[in-house]
Amino acid sequence: MSYMELKEITRHFGKVEALTGISLSVAKGELRAVIGPNGAGKTTLFNLISGAFPPTGGEIRFDGELINAQRAESRVRSGIVRTFQITEVFQELSVYENLRVAVETAAGLNSRPWISRGQRAAVRQRITSLMEATELVGMEERLVGELAHGDQRVVEVAIALSLDPKLLMLDEPTAGMGDKETENMVNLIRHLHKERGMTMLFIEHDMDLIFGVADRITVLDNGRFLAEGSPEEIANNEQVQAAYLGAAA
Repeated sequence: MSYMELKEITRHFGKVEALTGISLSVAKGELRAVIGPNGAGKTTLFNLISGAFPPTGGEIRFDGELINAQRAESRVRSGIVRTFQITEVFQELSVYENLRVAVETAAGLNSRPWISRGQRAAVRQRITSLMEATELVGMEERLVGELAHGDQRVVEVAIALSLDPKLLMLDEPTAGMGDKETENMVNLIRHLHKERGMTMLFIEHDMDLIFGVADRITVLDNGRFLAEGSPEEIANNEQVQAAYLGAAA
């Protein structure tokens, strides 16, 4: 049974068709990559799933529920959580404070004038759990703005995890990273997928990463569906090679 399903999704911006007739089905626990050349419609697809704007036509279903009309915040509460290509963290706060804000917001505590001792203990425990899961232990007091770019991206993933995602969407998680930072992010993605069974959908340009971690790959080209399959099937697909991978495939 599909966990997240798109049926014949279309999105127009004025006279421009950004996406045309896109159908996509993601199973629970699957790690799915979406690839395509610049302008293929990948970010538009993510914006539609996360609720930045509605589709012009077609259906989006999550966990069996039609969510076309759901606002972005409602989709977050339903479990659809997204990171962005440009890191979104509080640069002037420490790692711990970034996670504290995220955890308290997720728990609905950030608007209260005070919280109980038990609630504070639960927040601390949740922060510790997130830091352990993302290997941020030891960086608690570091200002996020002083961290390496790769570590900032990990903080962003930890913030996303504070929302208990059922579907975690990563928009170019290794963009701008060096080899070691990329390796760390890949290990984190594998951990979340393999050991925690998290359903994940990600956009990425690093072909080694895509073919090394994805269960299945969906390829877009000029706003249209081009191909879908296992990493091996996509690597051997002549249409994909011509449109995107080229000789590097």
